[in-house]
Amino acid sequence: MPNDKSRCLVTGATGYIGGRLVPRLLGRGHPVRALARQPDKLADRPWRDRVEVARGDLGDADSLRDAFDGVDVVYYLVHSMGTSKDFVAAEAASARNVVAAARQAGVRRFVYLGGLHPSGAELSPHLRSRVAVGDILLDSGIETVVFQAGIVVGAGSASFEMMRHITNRLPAMTTPKWVHNKIQPIAIEDVLYYLAEAATAEMPASRTWDIGGPDALEYGDAMQVYAQVAGLRPRIIIAIPFLTPTIASLWIGLVTPMPPGLARPLIESLEVDAVMSEHDIDAVIGPPPGGLTGYRDAVADAMSHGPLPSDPKWAHVGRPAS
Repeated sequence: MPNDKSRCLVTGATGYIGGRLVPRLLGRGHPVRALARQPDKLADRPWRDRVEVARGDLGDADSLRDAFDGVDVVYYLVHSMGTSKDFVAAEAASARNVVAAARQAGVRRFVYLGGLHPSGAELSPHLRSRVAVGDILLDSGIETVVFQAGIVVGAGSASFEMMRHITNRLPAMTTPKWVHNKIQPIAIEDVLYYLAEAATAEMPASRTWDIGGPDALEYGDAMQVYAQVAGLRPRIIIAIPFLTPTIASLWIGLVTPMPPGLARPLIESLEVDAVMSEHDIDAVIGPPPGGLTGYRDAVADAMSHGPLPSDPKWAHVGRPAS
């Protein structure tokens, strides 16, 4: 088991989750090494001078050897969605490269963030890929903690920003039938809490653990709550069964700045419910001090921060149509 001050390698340190996790780990006294394909992108991070920075690409096995040396815990927070034409194959290859490098370096634990999904359901390519990466890590022989989360609510989160743009810009909308599917959003602060705790938590076995906020609701209702918090009129939402993910992603592209390569996988993931089926995470990592953040409060907090200047794709959030 990792010790109280484990050396942590954060992959995806330039990304939404990884960039916020690094200061959390530092605050707990863990030495941190940040992995990035382009280390220069970390130059303006306030924590840059407190971490080691390693250049590496999960798709290039040779680039990982030195980066993994001396590491206790590896955080796997990278995905190829929106950046690779065949992100499913790219993600599987990256996971196998990570396992090989971790074995060679004597890494003691993986921590991975995947997606909530119902068991036995037909999953989208994006969710299948997330599951496959988790399985590769779980089968590695290295202790592995796989968290499965749904929509992460926070300024700059792709899934939250997609909903924010749609709700801001469309007082009335026709949507696919998944608008009635159940979701269980989780605040970014709560995700970071679970990830940081996983560096040293006593885990009984390598397995998946569902994490989510206290509220489960339909996707359409989540949009209405956002509208209320934003001071907008209730949105008129009409579900049309024959809208396909392809058509829906094109529609998303018209009303949001989201790239098609990112929009379609996210939309396809909404075809199934994303709620917790297990709640036993509390037995090994209790809830955050003060409890989990409710959805309405998480939305209000995200709106108070606005889009991140370092995330160009969210540099302009559409003016609400009241």
